[in-house]
Amino acid sequence: MRGSALVTPLPPVGRVRRVALSAVLCAGLAVALTACGEDPDAGTNGIGKLSAEEIENKARAAADAAASVRLSGTLVSKGGTYKLNMRLKHDGGTGSLTSKENAFELLRIDDALFLKADAGFWSHVDGGGEEPSKSDMEAAEKLADKYVKVPKGDPSYKQFRGFTDMDVLLDGLLGMQGELSKGDRTQVGGVRTIKVTAGEGGRGGVLDVSLEGKPFPLQFARAGGAGVLTLADWDKDFPLAEPAKGETVDYGGQLPKTSGSGSGG
Repeated sequence: MRGSALVTPLPPVGRVRRVALSAVLCAGLAVALTACGEDPDAGTNGIGKLSAEEIENKARAAADAAASVRLSGTLVSKGGTYKLNMRLKHDGGTGSLTSKENAFELLRIDDALFLKADAGFWSHVDGGGEEPSKSDMEAAEKLADKYVKVPKGDPSYKQFRGFTDMDVLLDGLLGMQGELSKGDRTQVGGVRTIKVTAGEGGRGGVLDVSLEGKPFPLQFARAGGAGVLTLADWDKDFPLAEPAKGETVDYGGQLPKTSGSGSGG
C-alpha cells in the first residue's frame, strides 16, 4: 500500500549527542574506570576494597617487612625546613640532610656512624651571634668535607643515628592523627595508589598506598603541614662501605659543639 511503509522513528538529536558524548568520555577516561562501569580494582593488589584502617595496616606491615627504602622530601619543624634524602636498610643507611643554615651527609654501617659537612657547618658556634674563634676555624678546616666518625658517647650520636635508622625514621615520620577515611585513587611516580586521609580534610596526614604489587606507602603528607615525603626503591638493595682512611677523621671522644651538631627534625 503506497505510503504505508513503516518508518523507524529517529531518536531526538539531543539524545544522539548525549550518547555519543558519553562514549567519547568513557574512551578518554578509561583510566578512571569507575565512570564507565569498569572494576577499579582490576589488575590491582585488591587493597582498594578494604577499609581505611585495613589499608593503613597493610601499608605498615609491608613497610615493616621491607629490607630497604629510599626516603626523600621535606620536614618542617620549629627549627625550620629540612630536605631529607636517605637510603635506608636495617644495618645502616646513607644520604643527606639540608636546611637553610646547614647541609651534611650521614653514613652508618651497623654502629659506626660518620658525618660529612663543609667548614661552615663546623664553624657555626652554639649560642647564636657568637663568632667562631681562630681555633674553631682551624678545627673546621680540618674537618671540612671529611667523614668524621661520631663517637657513641657524643650527645648528637643518637640524634644523627636516628636519621639513618630505617625503623626509627619510618615510625617517627609516618604517624597519622585522627579518624581515617579512604580518599581518591591517584598515581605516585606512575604507580596507581589509593589515599588514606586522617582527620578533617586530611589535616592529620595523607598516605598514598600502592595499588600495584605489595601495598607499600609511596607518599606521605605529614599532619599539620609538617612536610611531604616520598618513599621509593622498596626492597632494592644498595652497598654500604666505610669511607677510605684518607677521607676519614676520628675527632676523639666528642665532636666540637657547633650549631650543626644540634640539627634535628
